[in-house]
Amino acid sequence: MSFNRLVYNTRFAALILAAALTVVFTGCSSSTKEKPSVSATPPTPAPVNTYTTNFPLKESTISEGGRWIDAKSVGLDWGNVSTTPGLAVGHAGPKRFADSAALLSGTWGPNQSVEEVVYSKKTVRYPEVSLRLRSDVSAHNCQGYEISYSLKSDDTAYLIMVRWNGGLADFTYLAQLHGKQYGIKTEDVVKATIVGNVITTYKNGVQMGQVTDNTYLTGRPGFGFNEGINGDYGITRFTATDAPIATPPPANPADTK
Repeated sequence: MSFNRLVYNTRFAALILAAALTVVFTGCSSSTKEKPSVSATPPTPAPVNTYTTNFPLKESTISEGGRWIDAKSVGLDWGNVSTTPGLAVGHAGPKRFADSAALLSGTWGPNQSVEEVVYSKKTVRYPEVSLRLRSDVSAHNCQGYEISYSLKSDDTAYLIMVRWNGGLADFTYLAQLHGKQYGIKTEDVVKATIVGNVITTYKNGVQMGQVTDNTYLTGRPGFGFNEGINGDYGITRFTATDAPIATPPPANPADTK
């Protein structure tokens, strides 16, 4: 073997060894790198309930295919709600404070919003359109929160926010606000929400009252009426949802009880 060939073979072997070491160290280096972290699967949000109706059916007791629970049929001591196409009206029970009410069936989240469009033709005495939140009804028991607007048009009009404690005529005022600004008429839109322990109500998008109460943590949305000749007033559209709702600040410190 010539000297030149020996040198060539030695250099070639050195290059092969260097390449092999490069591959080994590169592999080790790659194996020690942090693997990209796998983000945790976000929790599945709770399903949102939303129900809207303009009362398309004629029903002596509102049902709409089982979507409604009637306060008279189930609670016995209260009144019921009937519908004709485009209108829901109340039929108060025979005793004082036996208001009519209808609550949505199914399971509802605790944060709720209810909205109604008002109809008024003629009013006597003290008719009210009511929004119900976190309410439930069973035999001789009707509980939950009720927000009621008067259908008066003068200074005798009022807004009341009430906690029904269960038995007939057993309720607690959370707010009593008086003045013609609280009166409602045809096409007015009234709304009430509950978020945590804060209940807020609106008329035509303007906040009208806000209270806090910790009594009821769950229940159903719905609506109802006080007294009045059947058909002279009612609502033409209803919407309820338990979608996430932001808590608004009080419109006036005096409105928070």
